[in-house]
Amino acid sequence: MQNIKPGEKLTVEELLNTWGENLQLTLISGKKGLNRQITENRVQKIGLRMIEPDITLDTDTVQILGHTEISYLNNKSSKDQKEILLRLTCQQIPCLIITKGINPPQSLVKQCERADIPLLKTDLHTGKTISSLRSIFEIRFAPFISAHGVLIDIHRLGVLILGKSGIGKSECALDLVLRGAKLVVDDLVEIRRLGSSNLIGCSPPNIKHLMEIRGIGIINIKDLVGPTAVMDRREIDMVIELEHWDPKSEYNRVGDEYNHYEILNVQLPYLKIPVSPGRNISAIVEIAVRNQIYRQLIST
Repeated sequence: MQNIKPGEKLTVEELLNTWGENLQLTLISGKKGLNRQITENRVQKIGLRMIEPDITLDTDTVQILGHTEISYLNNKSSKDQKEILLRLTCQQIPCLIITKGINPPQSLVKQCERADIPLLKTDLHTGKTISSLRSIFEIRFAPFISAHGVLIDIHRLGVLILGKSGIGKSECALDLVLRGAKLVVDDLVEIRRLGSSNLIGCSPPNIKHLMEIRGIGIINIKDLVGPTAVMDRREIDMVIELEHWDPKSEYNRVGDEYNHYEILNVQLPYLKIPVSPGRNISAIVEIAVRNQIYRQLIST
């Protein structure tokens, strides 16, 4: 595990490229401002601030325009629209997002273009847009650590597979994916803690859905296996570490105890599985997961 790193900043361009499809976002104007940074996990609906003589918005915060705000603008004269939009776009804001698929007035489109403020539109309702953005920002801006391993969803359990380089983590995960598991990330897992006990793992953007298989190279699981074989992020429920078989080590033969692995002060069920020629590691990992699910069922 690497040291804890602060949450990363997010540009409007990355928001559009990475989550634009899920958020149904399209860029209307202000393309030159796509490098503006979002640094706050809040999302602000402008609302009654539109009628204030001195509009004050939260800096570095995504601003939402819904039916109320657009109707208010449309009912104003050209002169009043210009004054309102000048006050609006002189703020230090990363972007404006119009919800419900509402078409913006041309005065807003042109002013955002002049001010280099990205104007985006989504077909989602305002509440859904705000909650989706908050979920994205909560994860993106949370402090995180990086772990060399594989995160995979097996029977709806998020499993972090650790082990030394070359031990077969990726090959094990590939076999599990071909059996119906879902890959979250291979090689470098970014782990963030949300709340008191939830650990969320996701992939750095540059290796999303990719897997390195020795002898073949880098493959894209989403392209080769299908979109149902991948996930963008997953809560981590269990840690399994693969290690080379050591005849001097005492391995659990009864299955009467589980150790724990600590990540960001959260304790997770932990198993160490020895690897040796002839052992079907992916099958053993899957059985370990099934056993963990069974233990959870009988303990509730």
